[in-house]
Amino acid sequence: MKNIIMPLIVATIVLFVGTPSIAYASGAVSVDIFEGETATVNSYLFSNGKSLVVMDVQRSTAEAKKLAEMIKDKGLPLTHILISHGHPDHYTGMSWLLKQFPKAKIVVANEDIKKDILGFSTWMESVGWLDAEPLLKPKSAKQPNGFDYLKNINVLPSNKLSMNGGGELTLSTHYSPAEAEHVTTVFVDDLNGLFTSDLAYNKVHLWMGQGVTKKHVANWRAMLRTFRSEYTQLNPKVYPGHGKPADIKLFDTLVTYIDDFNHITATAESKEVAMKKMKALYPDYKEAGFLLKYSVDNHMK
Repeated sequence: MKNIIMPLIVATIVLFVGTPSIAYASGAVSVDIFEGETATVNSYLFSNGKSLVVMDVQRSTAEAKKLAEMIKDKGLPLTHILISHGHPDHYTGMSWLLKQFPKAKIVVANEDIKKDILGFSTWMESVGWLDAEPLLKPKSAKQPNGFDYLKNINVLPSNKLSMNGGGELTLSTHYSPAEAEHVTTVFVDDLNGLFTSDLAYNKVHLWMGQGVTKKHVANWRAMLRTFRSEYTQLNPKVYPGHGKPADIKLFDTLVTYIDDFNHITATAESKEVAMKKMKALYPDYKEAGFLLKYSVDNHMK
């Protein structure tokens, strides 16, 4: 259970405020981006002009309400709420969205991610952290009207999520534990777009905090190098879990970031010095006081 719930235990305290921005494509499928402020968590709203699919749904009900308005403004039916992985900054808004769009289905790519979500929420309820997000309290004998994770979260039968009216999302989950134990990436042919979830951040300090071991970091680095190699010919636009879209050179940047982090945390004489050196190397990266701080704490004694 610790491997499921620990990576973002501290992160669940933080609430963010979201604002939308938009990216368009010329193909059948387009995407709008809802950007969460502070930790820049992204929600992606796919449209083919006839129906909608949303990927990841923010850290709080307050943000989910703003995301819901963005969805309603489209004037199209929302068919699926896709959750990429079991970290609360990506799924907390799902209960509110399901109430607003009762015909939509919450979906995940595999059973492991469903278990991660339920495990994290069960733990948060046990320590009282869901008092601020009562819509996420799991259904139980003590909470008969709670959110029914087992019923409401559906595992997709294949790695293709077909949109009503044309277009599809191709899902991949065969990744070693890294920032999260289990994660989904999405490729959309019409966009030539790779949606990496939390395997990529852009100008946001990486979460390598509690629960992310040196082995996880090594796995992460290896996956980034694989992405750079495998996607060189396609040269897709990269849509990260945190931060602005970028090109595939982002993967090189992140490998360098990890190398810098590993070197500095291995050689700095103190956590304070490590923080100072990382901030000097990456002065325009967000969340130094949170994501970087707890990552340094985790990898230095």
